[in-house]
Amino acid sequence: MRLQRAAILLLGLACGRERPHTGTLSVTDDAGRTVTLARPARRIVSLAPSSTELLFALGAGDRLVGRTTWCRYPAEAAAVAVVGDGLNPNIEAVAARRPDLVVLYRSPLNETAAAQLERLGIAAVILQQDRLEDVARAARVLGNLTGRTAAGDSIAGAMERLLATTPPPPTSPRPRIAIVAWHDPPMIIGRGSFLDQLVTLAGATNVFADIGAASATVSIETIVARDPDRIVDIAGDSAQRPPDYAARPEWQAVRAIRERRFLMLPEGLFGRPGPRAHEAVAELARRLRETAP
Repeated sequence: MRLQRAAILLLGLACGRERPHTGTLSVTDDAGRTVTLARPARRIVSLAPSSTELLFALGAGDRLVGRTTWCRYPAEAAAVAVVGDGLNPNIEAVAARRPDLVVLYRSPLNETAAAQLERLGIAAVILQQDRLEDVARAARVLGNLTGRTAAGDSIAGAMERLLATTPPPPTSPRPRIAIVAWHDPPMIIGRGSFLDQLVTLAGATNVFADIGAASATVSIETIVARDPDRIVDIAGDSAQRPPDYAARPEWQAVRAIRERRFLMLPEGLFGRPGPRAHEAVAELARRLRETAP
């Protein structure tokens, strides 16, 4: 117990104390762009909920001056000004916050936005955050750009250790699940998403793990053919009842829906990849055990 407490104390010191910064900061982002700052970012606009949560975890949340409508964790994020939804950035609203760094999720629209910001003299970093290894890399990149390198390395190391964890021994039989992201048309989660990784680490099997993309549109007939034991739905944090689409006649063909076998996972913990992934794995494993036949 004493050794455990000492380890926690040392981790806290590592995250809390950073070496004084000297010289410029330079990183290569996930669009292959070189991003250089003369000093650690002090006014940051985050245009992705995953990046907002990560910045707070790094100890740089007090530097946020702009966020998206969807950046709701941690609670302190609510005090930060909203600049839009982040999907098609309002450059004027972002620039009005006078940031020295803008963090964007990688997409064609955001790559265009980054170029526009650069023309205004505002540094922008583009990060891919679809899988848990992306979180580890983003932690190091943002740790560098904020002068919080020790905190970034700590978060990245924890994520890498989680990914190296051997999943628990399978139950008999191993739970087979389908994660439904949308219902009309049906959209499921594939291997390219962090949610697939959480499922595996929790000791279950994603019946659509053969699909390499993060998500894909499929037919209800395809879901019927895969015959998952349970349907996973990412819902509002207080949602306990089955999703509304489960009452629709066409969805009754899916055995798990017909038999009301759902896992309703809270959006706050499961809605994005982030530094709380270990909590998400533990929570999913617990719910799988509690709903086992």
